Formats: sequence, C-alpha cells, structure tokens
Amino acid sequence: MTISYEKFALKEVINASGKMTILGVSKVSDAVLEAQRFGGQHFFEMEKLGTHTGKYLADLLQVEDAQIVSSASAGIAQSVAAIIGQGDVYHAYHPYTEKIKKREIILPKGHNVDYGTPVEVMVAQGGGELVEAGYANMCTPEHLEMMVTENTAAILYIKSHHTVQKSMLSVEEAAAVARQKELPLIVDAAAEEDLFKYSQAGADVVIYSGAKAIEGPSAGLVIGKKDYIDWVRLQGKGIGRAMKIGKDNILGFTQAVEDYLSQGSEAGESMKKRLQPFVAEINQIKNLEATVVQDGAGRDIYRASVKVTGDKEAKQVISELKAENPAVYTREYQANNGIIEFDIRSVNEEEMTKIVKRLQQVMKEGD
Repeated sequence: MTISYEKFALKEVINASGKMTILGVSKVSDAVLEAQRFGGQHFFEMEKLGTHTGKYLADLLQVEDAQIVSSASAGIAQSVAAIIGQGDVYHAYHPYTEKIKKREIILPKGHNVDYGTPVEVMVAQGGGELVEAGYANMCTPEHLEMMVTENTAAILYIKSHHTVQKSMLSVEEAAAVARQKELPLIVDAAAEEDLFKYSQAGADVVIYSGAKAIEGPSAGLVIGKKDYIDWVRLQGKGIGRAMKIGKDNILGFTQAVEDYLSQGSEAGESMKKRLQPFVAEINQIKNLEATVVQDGAGRDIYRASVKVTGDKEAKQVISELKAENPAVYTREYQANNGIIEFDIRSVNEEEMTKIVKRLQQVMKEGD
C-alpha cells in the first residue's frame, strides 16, 4: 500500500514554526523507526516493558526512576494525580474522591498559559485544584510561600517559551521553597533541551515531551524520585488508562533518547550559519526586512525574524503562506507587531528555497 499526501487529500507542509503539536511535532530518524518497527511486530509483558525501559532511561539520565507516558500533557495530569493519591489504590480507582482534601497545586500566575490547552485543564484532569501565586508579570519565592496551606499537594513550575519570562523566580528558587515547605516540585519542561538540568536544580519530578527536542515519536517522559514515579505508574489503573502509550512508541522513544544523548541537537551556531543566506534572500524582497534573532526564552535556538511593511499585514502574509501547496507554517506570536518568525530546525535547504519563492509570490501579489 502506497502512502502519499494525495491518498488522503492532504497538502505538503513546510514546518517553519518549530516543533509544534499541530503539525505532528518532529521528524523521526531511521533508527527510531526501526525501534518502532521492532516494537510493533513483537509482543511484550507490558508492565515489564514500562519498568525496564524506565530503569534504562533513569540510568542514562542519572535519576532514581523514569516512566514513559503518552505525552507531556499526560505527564502533568498523571503526576498531579500521583502526588495527590500518594500510591493509594482507592484513589487510583476514585481519583476525584472527596475523601482526599490535599489537592492544591501552586503555580506561578505567569505560568498558567495555554500551550494548546491550558495548564489548569491538565491539573484539573489530575484532580488538582490550581492556586495561582504572584502576578502575571511577577512571581517571587515569597509569593509561592504565602499560598501554601494544609491542603497544598505540590508546587508546579512550567519551563517554556509560552510563559512570562521577566521577574519570575527560577527553578532553583522554587525548589528551595518546596524543600522548606516539604512539598514536591513538579517541573514541566516539555520542549526543553537539557534532560539533566532541572533534576539537578532540585525538581522532584520533571516532565518532557518525546517529540519536541528529543525528536522521538509521540510520547512523554516523567523522571524523578522513585516513589513519585511508582505513583505515576499506578495511574495506569486510573486516569492513565485513557492515556496509555503503545509498545512501538515506548521502544521508539527510548531509542530517540539514547540517540539524543549521544548526538545532541543542532547547535545555535549551525542555525545562524544556515540562516544567513536565507535572511539575505528575504531582504531582497520588497517590504520585507529580515534579521537573525535568538529564542525569546534564551534557548540556543536562532530564527529569522521578518518585519512586514507596506500594504499587507503580517497576519495576511501568514494566511497566504498557509493557503497554497506546500503550506508554509511560521511562528505567529509577534504577528500583531508586524513580525513573522521562521524556525528552520526542521527545514532543509530545498524547503528554504521554496519558502523564499512563496514569499516572493505573496509580496508581489500585494503590489
């Protein structure tokens, strides 16, 4: 059976928006595909597959234990439920029971963002009651401390470019508050590239997306203290049942982590070098001004930032780029300021040429 865009009446997509869920996130390597094939074509004792791959990854990442889940979002919900239930089987079967009162999850207000779904939805799915600390533009250790009550179950910290960056306490500062108050700290680091940093900074549970920086198949990874990870596994008998991950993706993701640790991801300097000719060509197009910029959250990621002038607005250019085949998807966060960003991590030279040609057409049509 031949698979093609045409078979399902789909457009080819050039992903210059970054590793986004709406586009399938990442491309996987041949080695990952081979691991998925092995998983898909063989049977396993699934409980042991989960615990043994978790132990294997925990050793690689220098933590007590790890568990592969279906996504980072599932990781949030299951981690919240795990910490609320504390290994109680009754709770796993009745996750929203009123018998358990200790459900408050404290989160810096500027971290309660919508990344495709609001953070608070995943907290609520895990049975947590969200308590915001601080303000939209500021959260200090003191702001966290003052929100702790006898019903506080955990502190949650979202490390993401989606969150407010300025005047926010660090992971280390949040960990210090958690230790002082004898609470676990959960860090959602879904798209982050450092698989060691947050555990070493004092987080008790850290959650990663499998398909973003790691470039694995659809999956999530929860790492941290053994008791908490055991409790996360228990959620497979509860809310985690609806979030289970297949054997093919468990093995594919494990391979992706191993490859990521040995090979790493593209360095910022390489991105800047690839961006130079791309930016130069865009600057030859009337009413477009392109520069190379670093990721707003300080990650080692560089993008082309294109200022749109003239009669067309940035939002119109973005819409027209998506309309044709291939559809070109960009980063739209600064469209209101007349700026379009192009993330080239998943874009090759041929695709960059296609983007330039499409921009030439779009801007010419505006003359």
